Amino acid sequence: MAETSDGGDSNRLRPSQAARAVGATGPRPVEASAAADVSLTGVDEDDTGVVESWEVLQSRLTGDYAVDDFGFDPEFTDKVLLQLVRPLYRHWFRVEVSGIDSIPAEGGALIVANHSGTIAVDSVMTQVAVHDEHPAHRNLRMLGADLVFQTPFLGDLARRAGHTLACHDDAERLLRSGEVVGVWPEGFKGIGKPFSERYRLQRFGRGGFVSAAVRTGVPIIPTAIVGAEEIYPMLANALPIARVLGLPYFPITPTFPALGPLGLLPLPSKWFIHFDDPIPTDDLPPGSADDPSVLFEITDQVRERIQRRLYDLLAQRGGAFG
Repeated sequence: MAETSDGGDSNRLRPSQAARAVGATGPRPVEASAAADVSLTGVDEDDTGVVESWEVLQSRLTGDYAVDDFGFDPEFTDKVLLQLVRPLYRHWFRVEVSGIDSIPAEGGALIVANHSGTIAVDSVMTQVAVHDEHPAHRNLRMLGADLVFQTPFLGDLARRAGHTLACHDDAERLLRSGEVVGVWPEGFKGIGKPFSERYRLQRFGRGGFVSAAVRTGVPIIPTAIVGAEEIYPMLANALPIARVLGLPYFPITPTFPALGPLGLLPLPSKWFIHFDDPIPTDDLPPGSADDPSVLFEITDQVRERIQRRLYDLLAQRGGAFG
C-alpha cells in the first residue's frame, strides 16, 4: 500500500494510462463518488475493530461488496488495511496533525507532500491522517509509481486502497469526481536519498501535478511531513544489488540488512504532518494549464512552502524520538 511517484522526468503525470480495477468478484463497479460516500469512521476500540475486520474479510470471500472503476474498496481499506497500520500511527510514531481543515469537506483537492524514509511509510501515514482526523473522514487517493502496481500482491492492495498510476487521465478523473488526491513529486529521489540529506527537498519534476489541479480547478494543499526521515536512516545505497533486483535503490541502514527481517522494523520517531493553506487554481486565466511559466511558478511556490514548513516543524519537534 505504500506508494510513491517516480522520480526524475518520469515523475511527470503521463497521459493515456487508464486505471484498471482488480480483485473484484462481487457486483459491478460503482462510481468513485458513490464509493467514497460510504460512512466510515475508523475510530473503533481495538476489540471491536478486530471483529469488524474479520467480518469484512468474510464478506470478501462471498463476493458481497462493490468497488469503483479504479478498484477502490472503501470498507476494506478502512476496516482492514488502515486498521493494520493505525497502531503505528497512534502509538509508535505518535503522529500529530495540524491544518486538517485546509482539506475541504467535499469536492476535489490535491495534496502535495515531501517524500522520505527509504520505504514510503509517509504516504500511508498521510492516508490515515486524512481519513481519521478530518471531520468528513475523507479518503486519500494516491498517485503511485509503476513499480507499486507491477509488484505482485502490493499492486492489488494499492488498487483496493483507492490508488492509481501517476498519469494525467487518472489524476484529472479523480479530481473532477471530487476526490482528495495525493502526490509525492520527489518520487524515488526523495525516499531513496541518504540520511545526510534529510529534510532537504529534491527536485519536483516539471509540474505535472500542478497541471492536473489547474485543469480541474481544485486547490493544491502543500503538506509537510516530519518524522519519516528517521525511521530507516539510509547510510548507503548498494547499487549493484539494486540493479540485480530491478529496484531504484537498495538501502543500507543501521539495522538492515545486518539484522535481517528485524531490520525492517521502523524506528519510533516522532511525527508531525501539517496541511498548509490551500493554493487556489480556479481563478487562473484560461489556458494556464498549458502555460509552462504558470506551472513552474506554482510548482516553486508549493515546494518553497513545504520546505519552509519542514524547518518550522523540526524546530517545534526538537529531538527525533522525543
